[in-house]
Amino acid sequence: METALDALYTTPPPDFVARREELAAEARKAGRAGDARLIKAARRPTLAAWAANLLLRSRPQECEKLLELGRALREAYRTLDAAELKSLSAQRRVVSALTGQAAELADAAGHRLSAAVRQEVESTLGAVLADQEAADRWATGRLHTALTPPSVFPAGFAQPVLERPPRPPVTERKRRTNTKDEPDEPVERRRSAATSEATSEAVDELAERRRIRRERLARARETAEAAARLLSSARTEEAEADAGLGRARERREAARQRVSEAEQRLTEARAEARRADREQRQAEERHRTAAHALTTAEREAREAERVLSRLDPRGG
Repeated sequence: METALDALYTTPPPDFVARREELAAEARKAGRAGDARLIKAARRPTLAAWAANLLLRSRPQECEKLLELGRALREAYRTLDAAELKSLSAQRRVVSALTGQAAELADAAGHRLSAAVRQEVESTLGAVLADQEAADRWATGRLHTALTPPSVFPAGFAQPVLERPPRPPVTERKRRTNTKDEPDEPVERRRSAATSEATSEAVDELAERRRIRRERLARARETAEAAARLLSSARTEEAEADAGLGRARERREAARQRVSEAEQRLTEARAEARRADREQRQAEERHRTAAHALTTAEREAREAERVLSRLDPRGG
């Protein structure tokens, strides 16, 4: 079925419906009803979409380079500024050249493209450059309508100016009018080579810009890594200093606690000393009182003995 659809979408639009019915009938006859339904659902392409499909099938190498250029341009758009993108003028030549090849292929197949249709083909190829989804759709080779570049890209990025091909000599125009033979092979090869060269120039230009950007990015990363190392070292030093400050504060707090405890003990010792002083004074006072009482009692005892001796000289 894939082969059938590929063949269907390279069929000129005027013959598309008949060819679709033929292929669907063949699928039904072979017992592939599901394939027949898918073939019947295929939409008839516009002339511009058909020419774009025909270009993809007939010029695979040049078209692959266009897809590669589109990937590079989209990457550049994400990483570079608009001023640099505007300088990537080679993509204009690539799209214009491929549009010319599509027109030649269509002409060889018996369907000359008008200026308006050529503009639609060129718009489709511009969309392929600018948008990944458009590139994916074109890469299937089954477009049914022309594509339009997105409007979010900088002016001129994917909208090349349509360059009308030079009119062939009168004898060549007459020959093409009277016959549908293939274009002159040397001329076709030269044009294909010119398209390939223009595409290669664009890819090389982008590759150089990306190389310069990678070098700048590498230097910026080295600078950032050095700054990160310095920052890490400074943070380590700050953490060590903070830990040292914490230990010093702990020692200071412990010393203050010991001083407070010592001051408390000194206060208690002083109070105890004052109590001892009072008790000593009280004891000394009691001692003096007792000594005085003893002296008085001794004197009174001696006086009493003298009186007794006078009253009882014999002692008995």
